[in-house]
Amino acid sequence: MTDASATTARAGAVLAATCLSTLIVNANTSAVSILLPAISDDTGTSVDLLQWAVTGYSLVGAAVIVTSGALGDVFGRKRVFQLGLALFVVSCVLIALSTSGAGVIVGRFIQGAAGATILACGLSLLTVANKGAAQLKAVSLWGAAAAVGAAIGPLLGGLLVGITGWQGLFWIDAAVGVVCMVITYIGVSESRDPARSKSIDYAGSALVAMILAPLILALSNGSVWGWGSIATLGSFAVAVAAGVAFVVVEKRVAVPLINIDILRNRVLVGSTIAILIGAGTINALMYVVSLYFQDPASLAFTPLQAGLATLPATVGLVLIAPLVPRLAAKLGGRQLVGVGFLISAIGFAVMGVAKADWTYAAFVLPLIAVAVGMGLSNGPASAASTACVPANEVGAASGVSNMARYVGAAVATAIAAGLYSSVTASKVEEGLARADALVSGIGTVSWVMAIFSLCGVAMAVVMGRRARAGIGGGEDVVAAVSAHSLTLPTSATPHDPADPMRD
Repeated sequence: MTDASATTARAGAVLAATCLSTLIVNANTSAVSILLPAISDDTGTSVDLLQWAVTGYSLVGAAVIVTSGALGDVFGRKRVFQLGLALFVVSCVLIALSTSGAGVIVGRFIQGAAGATILACGLSLLTVANKGAAQLKAVSLWGAAAAVGAAIGPLLGGLLVGITGWQGLFWIDAAVGVVCMVITYIGVSESRDPARSKSIDYAGSALVAMILAPLILALSNGSVWGWGSIATLGSFAVAVAAGVAFVVVEKRVAVPLINIDILRNRVLVGSTIAILIGAGTINALMYVVSLYFQDPASLAFTPLQAGLATLPATVGLVLIAPLVPRLAAKLGGRQLVGVGFLISAIGFAVMGVAKADWTYAAFVLPLIAVAVGMGLSNGPASAASTACVPANEVGAASGVSNMARYVGAAVATAIAAGLYSSVTASKVEEGLARADALVSGIGTVSWVMAIFSLCGVAMAVVMGRRARAGIGGGEDVVAAVSAHSLTLPTSATPHDPADPMRD
C-alpha cells in the first residue's frame, strides 16, 4: 500500500469511527426522555427520580467536555477516544441490565462522561486526519451525523420500546460502540499536541460537578422541600461555595478549564448565555412533551407515537440550520439571534395556554416555532462566540460555549422537571382532574421557558454590534449544522496557524 493510499484508508477509518459514534451518542441522548415512562413502569422508580438520568448526563458532560479534549491532546486522542467508547459500552450494558432506577441513573452519569469524550476527541481526530477541502467535507459529514442522531433518537427509542423493550436501545448502542472501538483500534493513528502544556485542570472539572449537582438537586426538589427550607438553601449554598472555589482555582492553575479573564468579553458572555438558554429550553421542551404525550390522562400516546410526535421539533431544528449562515450574513448575527429567540418565545407562549382538550395537532405549530427559533439563534450565537476573541483564545472560547450547552441542558431540564411534577401534584390536590392538572404543569413550564427565551432576546442586545457573522460559505454551514453539539470555527473566526480546524 502506498503512503497516499494508507493515508486515505486511515482518514476513512477515522471518518467511520467518529461519525458512527457521534450518531449513536446523540441518538441515545435524545431518546432517553421518551423511554422514561417505560423505564419507570419496569423498575418501579418514579419519573421524578428518573429525571436524574437526563440531568445527570448533562451534569457530568459539562464537567468533562473540556477536560476530555485536553486529555486527548496530552495523552493521545486515539487513546482517550477509545476510553470514551469503552465507557459508553459499559454504561449501555449497565443500563440494559439494570432492574432498578438507580442502575439506570448511575449508567447515565457514566454515559455523560463517555458522550462528552467521544464528541470532543472524535472531532479532534477527524480534523487532524484531514486537511483543506477533505477536512471541510469530513467535518460536514460529522455534523450531519450529529444532527441526524439527535433527530431520530426519540423515534428510534419509541420504536424499540415496542419491539425489544426499553433495554433494546442500549444493547444496540453497546454493539455499535464495540464496532467503533474495533475500527479505531485497527485503522486510526495516534495523535497528540506536543506544544500543549501537560497540566490538566482536574480540580476545575470536579468543581463544575460540585456546582451543578446541588443546584440541580435544589431546583428539582425545592418545591417539595420548600424553597426556604434548610435542604434547599443548603444546596444553593454548596453550589455558591463551589462556584467561588472554582473562580479561585481557575485563577491559579497553569491551564485553567475556563480562563476567567476571557469572560470580560461582552460579546462572548452574551453569545455563551444565548447558547446556554437555547440548549436549555429545547432540552426542557423535549423532556416535558415526552412525558405529557405519553400520560394516560392526556394524549395517551405509545412510545412510538410520542417519538413520531417530537419530529416537528427535532427535524425542524435540523432543517433550518443549513439556511442560517446566509440569513446571518444578510441580516446580521445578533439580529438573527434575537429573532430566533422571539419566535421560540411565541411558540412557548402558545403552549402556555394549552387546554386539556387539545389534540396533538394543536401542538404541532408551537413545536415547530420553538425548534425553528432555536435553529435560527444557535448558529449565529456559536459563530459570535469564536469570532469575538483573538486567534490564541478561540479554543478557550469554544470550550466555554461547549460547556454552556451541557450546563443549560442540565439546569433547564431540572427546572422543567420540578415545575411539571410539582404543579401537576398541587393541582390534583386542589381537586382538578388529572388531565387539567397535567396541562397546568406543561403550561407553567412553557411560560417559564418563554421567559428564558426572552432573556435570549436580551442577550442579542448584550452581544452588541461587535458580534460578527460569517460570510455564509461552506465552513459556516458546517458550523451551523454542528452547533447543537459543539462549537466549530466559522469564516469569521480569527485564524490560528496552529489550529488543525483551520488548515
